[in-house]
Amino acid sequence: MEDLKDIIAKNLVRLRHEAGLTQLELAEMLNYSDKAVSKWERGESIPDLRVLVQLAEIYHIKVDDIISEQPEGVVKPKINLGKKRLLIVLLAVGLVWFIATGVFAVVFFTPSAASYAWMVYIVAPLAMSIVLTVFSAIWGNKLTNAVTCTMILWSVVVIFHVFFAVIAPDIDKWWLFYVVGAPFQILIVLWFFFRKVK
Repeated sequence: MEDLKDIIAKNLVRLRHEAGLTQLELAEMLNYSDKAVSKWERGESIPDLRVLVQLAEIYHIKVDDIISEQPEGVVKPKINLGKKRLLIVLLAVGLVWFIATGVFAVVFFTPSAASYAWMVYIVAPLAMSIVLTVFSAIWGNKLTNAVTCTMILWSVVVIFHVFFAVIAPDIDKWWLFYVVGAPFQILIVLWFFFRKVK
């Protein structure tokens, strides 16, 4: 009988290949390093019970299917998380814009504020960027996190620019907001792409 480490290693390799995932993609889904996934697949170590449960959920199988010998092709992982996640993100973004439209309608039909109703659509991208950042933190990677944080930054810059243009049109210093935004953009790039991840 094969050693338990070897059985788990063989099953993990097979399941990952059948699901069409790389070690890095699987590691990101588990919040582990690809080195840990590689060790599990080489039989150098065994994932703990919590990780085995996570793996079973990812592949829509039972933990027993990972830790017991399986004839080839018996357990087929059913992984289609990408489409489900995309649908959830799109629904959340749609909800933000639906709420923004509702707020716009209320403000538009309020006589004292009707002329400022359009500003709702200047603020809505910030709310959308925050929603996208939350989902990116859960399901995304460094690139999506950097992009969504960039969206937040420039949404805030545009909001300040527009509000100052409306409230104090005589101040011709709109470019200051972009000059201030640029160093923060550089910090975002440095944070997400050049910091060491342990």
